[in-house]
Amino acid sequence: MLTEERHQHILERLEENDIVTINDLMTPLEASESTIRRDLQNLENQGLLVRIHGGAKKLQRLNFEAPMSEKAEKFHLEKKQIAKKAAHLITKENVIYLDAGTTTLAMIPYISTQDNIQVVTNSVKHATLLVERNIKTIILGGSIKLSTHAALGSFTIKQLEQFRFDQAFLGMNGAHLKAGFTTPDPEEAAIKKLAMSQSQQNYVVMDHSKFQQVTFTHVAPLKTATIITDSLPKDNSRQFQSQTKLMEVK
Repeated sequence: MLTEERHQHILERLEENDIVTINDLMTPLEASESTIRRDLQNLENQGLLVRIHGGAKKLQRLNFEAPMSEKAEKFHLEKKQIAKKAAHLITKENVIYLDAGTTTLAMIPYISTQDNIQVVTNSVKHATLLVERNIKTIILGGSIKLSTHAALGSFTIKQLEQFRFDQAFLGMNGAHLKAGFTTPDPEEAAIKKLAMSQSQQNYVVMDHSKFQQVTFTHVAPLKTATIITDSLPKDNSRQFQSQTKLMEVK
């Protein structure tokens, strides 16, 4: 296989999975470990990916956020497993905040309709599914962001300031040892930060690809929430565990 063909294959794999390992590439490319390492180095030099230990990750634009439809297609099974685990943590008669996002959306089918809970959400999509399941729901008003279906802005914040929560479940675009929890949109970050400050227990639901990722806007330090994930980071799980509680789906 020509060098250009290998490079194209590597970039296509990253578009699909966000992270790719050297071992994943050696067999389909029929190339040695040293060849793959050179390919990754060349692609990093061109600004097309970021090398990590044992492989590479997709180059991120700090303020880019994919639409809900695209997000839902990635790590679909993992998100369902995380969502089920998170939903089972909800305590009877609790008031919870459910953030906009694909993994929090996946929680709704697993939320018990017998536990008499009250849900506050800033997502039109979430509110619709909650009401269809006869779960008591308050939807925050505001300007709707088309890509995430989330209500944002000063009106949303004024409404949110009125509430206090037993539990908050939030999505994040990145969890980084130094940068903490981040998300691309400053307005969404403000909503998440406020909800976390008004909740007794915070949970961030995120798949393994979000570890050590950084996006545009800081939301909160890692210590402010328990992370529920499908798989712990192999290289720095102890460092994450020193900063926050991690719950791995079994």
